[in-house]
This record gives sequence, structure tokens and C-alpha cells, in this order.
Amino acid sequence: MKFAEPWGRQRLSFLLEKAASREAKMWKVYVPKKPSSQDTDISPAQRDEAVRWLTELHGRLQLYPETLVLAVSMLDRFLAPIKARPKYLRCIAIACFFLAAKTCEEDECVPSLKELAASSSCGCSPSEILRMERIILDKLNWDLHTATALDFLHIFHAMVLSCRSGFLDSMLGLNRSQHLALLTQRLYHCLADHTLIQLRGSMLALALFTLELETCCPDWLALTIELLRKAQIDSSELIRSRELVARSLSTLRASLPPNTIYIYQPLQPTPPCCTLGTFDFYIRLPKNKNEELEMSRIGGSVAAGSQLICLHAQVEEMEVDDFYDGIKRLYNEDVTTSTAAVQEGATTGGGGGGGGLPVQQEGSSSPCPPLQPASAS
Repeated sequence: MKFAEPWGRQRLSFLLEKAASREAKMWKVYVPKKPSSQDTDISPAQRDEAVRWLTELHGRLQLYPETLVLAVSMLDRFLAPIKARPKYLRCIAIACFFLAAKTCEEDECVPSLKELAASSSCGCSPSEILRMERIILDKLNWDLHTATALDFLHIFHAMVLSCRSGFLDSMLGLNRSQHLALLTQRLYHCLADHTLIQLRGSMLALALFTLELETCCPDWLALTIELLRKAQIDSSELIRSRELVARSLSTLRASLPPNTIYIYQPLQPTPPCCTLGTFDFYIRLPKNKNEELEMSRIGGSVAAGSQLICLHAQVEEMEVDDFYDGIKRLYNEDVTTSTAAVQEGATTGGGGGGGGLPVQQEGSSSPCPPLQPASAS
């Protein structure tokens, strides 16, 4: 849905009623399939991987958000009543994407089938995609115009802004387009989560939007109740949906991969006691089978102690105090080991030949040995 000018409240109510009516006609309750062999049916994880693949392709082609959301909707509608082998999944997904592009995009923006097959690396020829396209149309009764979660998200967003036009600038510092783009990116993430297939598009959009309202709008509850009334959605159903969506969005802040490396960079040179700095997070990615690994930065910062630390371990949540204690113990162990080595060298080196290392005097602040007066020969 593309907004050319601000919509009146009556117009928005009409659009919401029309979208809800269309959804009620097209929506079918999701029935989980019985577990089966990976070779005979597409698993939920494989479905999610295909949606993420379409999302990446959509980003490269820079098409309308409506194209991606409609493609995922067609994919789920097609897979729900049938069993398809995993080897056909990408062919099904790219055919849904091509149908969605021809439905939502301007004619000059629709990629050619040959270009789409080559750029997507789907492993299918244009003729195979065309045959799959015909199968999908037959299964969907040639009816592709359904109300998607993005349609409802646009309507709910416009409804709130029609009565709270300034809350974005005051609370978030974002304009209307930027805020809607942020919500759309979160919707993309939700679409790639099979646990949310059970939610209608209107419910998914309302749960996603009200979770955002709760963080940035003081009277979010009153706005949520008003949206519930206009959409004619039960409050208990919304509460359950919000929990599912919040759980899905929490994975956006998932921990880093197990082979993450931390490289500490101090802000300024200071004595080794309690310096604060930043950690740069890296992950090792192979260029190819014959070349060495390169470091690919994936970002982040955190406060820590003063020593340079490189760890090849999985990220675990820990308290800040425990983290600092670990740094202190590491530093103290190093100092103790070094001191013991020096003492041992001084003991085994023996007397007057000067072969032993002098031990640092107690109370001295410098690790260097004190100067000795020159002896007269």
C-alpha cells in the first residue's frame, strides 16, 4: 500500500474493514503436519530458510516490501494443503516470488524470468519455474489478492499517526517513513519464523505494532484498545499473539557464533588496573578450501579490563562483576607466574658471577632491578 497523501479516519476505517473481510474469506487455520522423513516433506526449518533466502533476494533486487510479503503468503498457502519434496522448495519459492513481483511491481521493474533464475541461483531453469508457476496458480484457484500482514501494518500505523502525529518526532526522532521501514524489517523477521504461521496477518501486524507502541507511547494501552475495537479482535488472542511475536523478536539479539574472537582495544594508554575500552567482535569465515581464513567484522562494543584478550569460546551471559573478577584473576596469575620464574632464576643462578636474575625489591613500583654502585677494581 503506497500512501500518496494523508488518509482520513473514515477512509482508514473503510480500508481496515475491507482488508479484514478479505482475510476472513481467504484465511485457513494452520494445521501442523505430522512429522515425516526429510525426503518426503518440507520441514518448518526448511521453510524458514527459504523465506530468508527470498528476503535476501528481495533486498538485492530492491523491490517493494509488498512483493516479498505477498510471496511468503503465497508460499505458505501453497505448502499448507500439500506435501512437497524439499528439492522442489526453491523452485516453489522463486515461482511465488515471480508471481508476487508481477502482481505488485510496475511492469518496468519486474525482472525477466531469465534474469531472476540467474541472479537467485535457485537451480531451476526458466521453463521449470513457469511450470511451477502454473501449478501454484491452480492450487490457489488463481486468486492471489489476499490481505497480508503488511497491509494491516500500514493501516494500523496510519490510524495511530492520524491522532498522534507528533509522537514519533518527540519519542523516537523518526519520521513516518523511517518508523514504518523499521517495523517492516521486524515483520520480515517474523515471516521467517514458522511458529507465527498460526497467526492471521491482522493479528501478527497488531501484535507487532502494539509491542512497538508500548516502548514509545505513554498511552499505548488506550491506543491498543481502540485498535482492537476497530479490528474486532479479541483481547485474549492479542495477548497470546504478543507473547509469540515478542519471543520471535528476541532472537534478533541472539548470541554470536561459537568461533567469535574478542580483540580488546584500549581507549588510551593507562596503567594496567581498570582501563575501559571496546571489544571488536569478529568471526572467522573461509574464503575457499585452499586459502586461509579471513576476519569478517560483525560489530559490537563492551567495557572490560585492561589486558588484550583473544578468546575462542561461545558467548555466555555473565554478570559484570564476574567478568571483571575473571580479568583480575587472569592478571594476578600472570604476575604470580612471572614472579616465581624470576625468583627461581635468582636462586639457581648462584653467587657472585651475576648469572642469576635480580629479584624485584618489595615495595618497588618498577619491574626493573635497582641500580648498583660501580665497584672499584
